Amino acid sequence: MNDRSVSVVLHYTDDAVQTENKFRETINSIAIQNESQNVETIIITDKEESALKEYTDALSGAEIPCKIMKESTGTFGAQLNKAFKATQSAFILYLDNRNAAVQLKKGTVETFLLGMDRHPSGGMIYADYELEKEGTVSELHLLKHHQGRLRDNQDYGFAYFFSKNVLQSIGFADETLKNNTLYDLRLKVSEKNKIVHIANRYAGSLYRVVSEAKSHNVFDYLLADKESQLEAENVLQEHLKRIGAYMAPAAHYLTRPNPPEEAELKASVIIPVNNRPEFIGNAIESVQAQTVADVEVIVVVNGGYDDPTVEAAKRYMPEGDRFDPQKPAVRVLVYDINNLGLCLNMGARIARGAYYVQLDSDDQLMRDAVEKILKVYESDDKIGMVIGSYEVWEKQQDGQLKRMENLPVVTHDEWTEENGRNNLLRINGAGAPRSIPIALIREMEFSINDDPFARNYGEDYDMVLRISEQHRIGRVWDAIYKVIRHSGGTDHSIDQQTIDRNDEAKDFMRLEAVNRRIDKNKQ
Repeated sequence: MNDRSVSVVLHYTDDAVQTENKFRETINSIAIQNESQNVETIIITDKEESALKEYTDALSGAEIPCKIMKESTGTFGAQLNKAFKATQSAFILYLDNRNAAVQLKKGTVETFLLGMDRHPSGGMIYADYELEKEGTVSELHLLKHHQGRLRDNQDYGFAYFFSKNVLQSIGFADETLKNNTLYDLRLKVSEKNKIVHIANRYAGSLYRVVSEAKSHNVFDYLLADKESQLEAENVLQEHLKRIGAYMAPAAHYLTRPNPPEEAELKASVIIPVNNRPEFIGNAIESVQAQTVADVEVIVVVNGGYDDPTVEAAKRYMPEGDRFDPQKPAVRVLVYDINNLGLCLNMGARIARGAYYVQLDSDDQLMRDAVEKILKVYESDDKIGMVIGSYEVWEKQQDGQLKRMENLPVVTHDEWTEENGRNNLLRINGAGAPRSIPIALIREMEFSINDDPFARNYGEDYDMVLRISEQHRIGRVWDAIYKVIRHSGGTDHSIDQQTIDRNDEAKDFMRLEAVNRRIDKNKQ
C-alpha cells in the first residue's frame, strides 16, 4: 500500500441533486488533483457504466483510475463500506455529494496529505469550505473539533479525509444505521484518533459546495424525524459508554437540599429583562394569575434605571396603577450590567420561595404552571429540577398573539428517565419552563459569563447539565408555558456567526460535562 495514495469516493445517482454539468465540474476538480500520480476514484452509482463513460474518460485522461461501484439495495453504510473496502489507498477522501455538488480546489488532496503528515495520530481531517447558493458565494468557517462536539447537527462539511487504517480499526461504517452513519463514524474515529480541522481565513477553502440549503431555523429540530432522532440518541449513548462518560439510570442521584429557612412562599418566578417594557406586564400578569397564589415575581432589570422596563414593572408594586394587594407580590432589582447569570443568581439570593421558576421577559406562564411543577417535586425528593413543556406563539403585526399550529407542543421527550441526561449532550434544547430549588441555585450558581465563549448564552443549559449529573430531572408533559416569537426575539433571526458563537459556548459546557462524568464514573 502506497503511504500517500488517496481514493476519492463520491456518488452519482438518478435521485442526486446535482445536474450533469455540476457533476462534470466535480469530476474535473478531481482530475486536477493527480500531480503525484497517487489518486484513484470510486463512483457509487445506480447508473449503467455506459452512462458514466464521459466522466471515466476524463479521469482516465488525467491518469486517474476510476472504479464504478453499483449501488446496492443496502443501507448508506453498506454502500460506503463496499467502496471503502475496494480502495487500494492509504487514505480515503469521501465527498458527500448526495444532496449538493462538491468541487475540489487544486491542491485539495495535497493539503489533506500534508495534514496527515503533520498529525500522525490523525484519523479524520475536515476543512472550511465555500458555499454557493443562488449565485452568491460565502465562506463557511467551521468549529474546531474537541470531545464536546457531540451534536448530531455539527457541521463538518462535505469532504472527509480518512485514514483507511483507522476506518479498518473501527470496523468501517455501521451498516445497521439508516440516518446517522457519518455521525456515528465521526464519533468512533474521535475516540482513539485525532480529528483535525483545516481552517480558512480568506480564499483558503479546500472546496466549494453548490447547494440550495435553506436558512437556519432554531425550531427545525422540533420537526425532525422521530426514528432518526432515536437512532442518533442510541449512537451517542454507545459513544459515551465507550469513553466512560455514560451515566446509567439513577446512578449518582442525591437527595435535593431542603428549602432555605427564610422560604415562606412556594415559588419565586425570576425574570431577567433588558428594555422590554412592552412585554413585562403580560409576563407579570401570567404569574399573578397562577392557580397557586403563594408565589412572588422578582423582575431583575439589567439595563439600569433609565431602562423603561423599570417603570413598567413598578406599576405592579405598591403605589403603582396596576398594584393589587390580593395578587402575588412584585419586586424589582436594577443593575447596569447586562449579565443573565448575575440576574438569576441575585434574584435567587433574595428569593422567598422554595423553588425558582423560569420566565423569560417576553414569554408567559400558563395558569397551572406552578401548580403542576410543585406536584412533580412532591413525587420524589431526589428531583433537583423540573422541566415543563411549551407551545410556540407568534406576535402578529396588530400585536395579537397567534399559536404556531405547525409546531407541536414541545415536550422534549428525549428526556427519558433512562437516558435523558445523556441525550442532553446531543441537543441544544433542554425544555421550558425550568424550575430549580432555590437552595440548589445558591449552592451551584449560574454561570456569569466566566465560562469560555459564554456571552449571555447557555448559563441555564450549563446548570441543567450539572444538576442532571446528581439529581433526577422531573417532567411536566402538559404545555405550561408560552414561548412568544417576535421580531426582537433572540430566536427570530439568527446569523451564522451568532450560531457559531452559541455553539462554541454550549459545546465547551459539554466538554466540561464529559470530563466531569468520566471522573464521576471512576469514583
